[in-house]
Amino acid sequence: MSARLPLLLRQLRGPQLPGPPRLLRILRRASSGGGGGCGGGEGLLGQQRLRDAQAGSSRGPGSRAPPARDSIVRDVMQNSKEVLSLLQEKNPTFKPVLAIIQAGEDNLMQEINQKLAEEAGLNIMHICLPADSSEDEIIDEILKINEDPRVHGLALQISETSFSNKILNALKPEKDVDGVTDVNLGRLVRGDAHDCFVSPVARSVIELLEKSGVNLDGKKILVVGAHGSLEATLQCLFQRKGSMTMSSQWKTPQLQSKLHEADIVIFGSPRPEEVPLSWIQQGTTVLDCSHDFLSGKLGPGSPGTHGHSLIAEDVSLLAAALRIQNMVGSGRRWLREQQYRRWKLHCLKLQPLSPVPSDIEISRAQTPKAVDILAKEIGLLEDEIEIYGRSKAKVRLSLLERLKDQADGKYVLVAGITPTPLGEGKSTVTIGLVQALTAHLNINSFACLRQPSQGPTFGVKGGAAGGGYAQVIPMEEFNLHLTGDIHAITAANNLLAAAIDTRILHENTQTDKALYNRLVPSVNGVREFSAIQLARLKKLGIKKTDPSTLTEEEMRKFSRLDIDPATITWQRVLDTNDRFLRKITVGQGNTEKGHSRQAQFDIAVASEIMAVLALTDSLKDMKERLGRMVVASDKNGQPVTADDLGVTGALTVLMKDAIKPNLMQTLEGTPVFVHAGPFANIAHGNSSVLADKIALKLVGEEGFVVTEAGFGADIGMEKFFNIKCRASGLVPNVVVLVATVRALKMHGGGPSVTAGVPLKKEYIEENLQLVADGCCNLKKQIQIAQLFGVPVVVALNVFKTDTRAEIDLVCELAKQAGAFDAVPCYHWSIGGKGSVDLAWAVSEAANKGSRFQFLYDVQLPIVEKIRTIAQAVYGARDIELSPEAQSKIDRYTEQGFGNLPICMAKTHLSLSHQPDKKGVPKDFILPIADVRASIGAGFIYPLVGTAPQTPTCLFAAIGEENEFEICCYATPEK
Repeated sequence: MSARLPLLLRQLRGPQLPGPPRLLRILRRASSGGGGGCGGGEGLLGQQRLRDAQAGSSRGPGSRAPPARDSIVRDVMQNSKEVLSLLQEKNPTFKPVLAIIQAGEDNLMQEINQKLAEEAGLNIMHICLPADSSEDEIIDEILKINEDPRVHGLALQISETSFSNKILNALKPEKDVDGVTDVNLGRLVRGDAHDCFVSPVARSVIELLEKSGVNLDGKKILVVGAHGSLEATLQCLFQRKGSMTMSSQWKTPQLQSKLHEADIVIFGSPRPEEVPLSWIQQGTTVLDCSHDFLSGKLGPGSPGTHGHSLIAEDVSLLAAALRIQNMVGSGRRWLREQQYRRWKLHCLKLQPLSPVPSDIEISRAQTPKAVDILAKEIGLLEDEIEIYGRSKAKVRLSLLERLKDQADGKYVLVAGITPTPLGEGKSTVTIGLVQALTAHLNINSFACLRQPSQGPTFGVKGGAAGGGYAQVIPMEEFNLHLTGDIHAITAANNLLAAAIDTRILHENTQTDKALYNRLVPSVNGVREFSAIQLARLKKLGIKKTDPSTLTEEEMRKFSRLDIDPATITWQRVLDTNDRFLRKITVGQGNTEKGHSRQAQFDIAVASEIMAVLALTDSLKDMKERLGRMVVASDKNGQPVTADDLGVTGALTVLMKDAIKPNLMQTLEGTPVFVHAGPFANIAHGNSSVLADKIALKLVGEEGFVVTEAGFGADIGMEKFFNIKCRASGLVPNVVVLVATVRALKMHGGGPSVTAGVPLKKEYIEENLQLVADGCCNLKKQIQIAQLFGVPVVVALNVFKTDTRAEIDLVCELAKQAGAFDAVPCYHWSIGGKGSVDLAWAVSEAANKGSRFQFLYDVQLPIVEKIRTIAQAVYGARDIELSPEAQSKIDRYTEQGFGNLPICMAKTHLSLSHQPDKKGVPKDFILPIADVRASIGAGFIYPLVGTAPQTPTCLFAAIGEENEFEICCYATPEK
């Protein structure tokens, strides 16, 4: 196997970057006979052949080149250059790339292709294989090129004996610029020449004959010695010109008579010596397009003549020019595919039942499309997805580079009023809206949702796939595990936690020298700093790169982090609601030598790594953010980061797949990204920036991306604007504010709503006064959205107990409060059809335009930013800082983190810090109990009152056999 490794492999860097055309040569292993592929020994001879072919010299006696030959090549090349120039006017960085896989050392065709490519303005990627390469080796190279989005065309230059159907059909048809695959040939035979590539060799034969004044109509054409696609293509093209076409092999018994009768003879393979040219009658036009002739193994004029009209060597140069023309056509198709277009989406039909079945029954009754089919429908390439089973796939970030010039779609945020403990259906509204836009209005749209945590899924809240006839399917896979992103976060988080305690242990039990030797070990007598260690030296101001040159003091500074255990903020996590792990003691084992300390477990989605995942925009950015995460302070008060611990690379490796958004679908077959899931009460509560950015490119400028913010607008929406939009640079067009009659009645003074307890009669009977009084919360949330300059559409999520009078009252009061529109929604009971009115309202609001602005300047002091949010958003009179919170603020400011945005950790059940205060509390002081920092994610988060980071798990939710489906998949009855 090692003998087959490439001798040299250079990556093609930015084939679409502006610059002169150039050749990239990739040389593979040497052949077993000692000669390498694409060798340079034939260079001078090849150049001479090229000059001969271009000049038309060295022809055999009596042969002639048609005067039109040079003009045909010039015309073809001029057309190619003009078309490419027009494409580049609108796409200045575009430059098609032709890949040529060559097995052997004859470089004539490569030199011709390179010269013509340079003339046209194309780039060439030349893959050199030895002549003895096996079929599998050639196919392996073909598959690599097939999956390379930078390459727009692929041609093979291999010996005739190496050609096989398996090799030819390994080429991706849309990159097969030589027209040799069965798919391209089938389209040609079917009459779809506009939708396929036609063999340049076959086209050059037709072109040369016609430009030489040969009338093909009624002529007898004999194609002799041709095989496969060339034979079939020639027959097809000649028949369409009205010619009578015959095919024959060299050993056919009646060959002499056939040659004598033919008006035109095409050599498809080298003529055997036992077949003399005298068998061809004088005046017959003969063309040699055999593989050996085109590759230069036979010198020009080698067939010899006896008064025949020979047009032999001209085929190769014109075929190369027509290949370039096919390449430009391939580039044009590729660009067309990158442009905005309405998706040809096969939507799944719904057959809503009444009464509405349980969520799990609805989900299992619908068969989702295969995810690769969905990916193709929305414009993803095969190499841009990584499939997980049948219904899930990850999308590679390379898509952003491919679509970087594509205009973004419209950006819609779904938020809500202050909810009941049962939730008000933001996810359901989000899914219903995109089902309405795409399945019913034929508008490209994407939903971007958070991945649910296993903790709440097994708790009373249940899953987060939506509900009724507005769900993501399959819901079991959505709610549990998905593609393992949360597990990756758990692994990375706990690796860092282990590194902290391990470092403290080693520093407390080893000398400076022993510690230094452990950190910078000698390997085979050589001691070197790693890249991350060099960064630490730079941070310490030590300008040395040789480990042996550090002084004892420098070794001590380098080796000891001196972490103050009392300042450790990094906790272990798990994705389960386990209240008994909220406070634990670690380090009680004998091997830890008495170095124990109190710690705790948080819920996995509360990890800063989850916030990093949600806010990052590239793998490089994620690595930098992970490295910046502050886990503690040293005994001098300076921050200690993941970089200082030397684990950034390991964390990045654990997260390298989690960074890719997960593609799923709704019940009606419309696309959904499920990516990242930070809580909104103890984190920023939004799905990933990357999912939104990719979706905005895929929907195109007339499409919609609908993303959701957790809990009420005072929490999730405020953080979306002030944190997520700062990180992404994206500007929202519309806010959809979800309300329910049930929640409004609660805010109007209705009885408390408790999970697992039947609703009181006030919530299932008409009560207009409670609804009217509760609309104060709806009005406040509309005003919060208006602080950011974004138009608001209220979506009233209708339950079956809501009356027409209550629905009309809410919509009227919402409009009076400043909403652009207010629309009742019925997606839960009938799917996207029930949200068509909402879709139209959102579309109209998006066309109105927004005047987006941030709530505060990040350069303000931390305290002022907290006060601004408390007063403008929550309606507090002022804030009150605990001594601990003030101390942390002073420390973070001194450490240089004062210019980060604020992420308030607060209850979601009230605008205030007291969950039982409903409606719009007034004249309250907001207590800030503590302040923490997520430096890698890029925000400061104050803890308002008490905000536990590991939710409790209700026993009843998981304590009974067969109750799993009920707690996991049921949504509040409507």
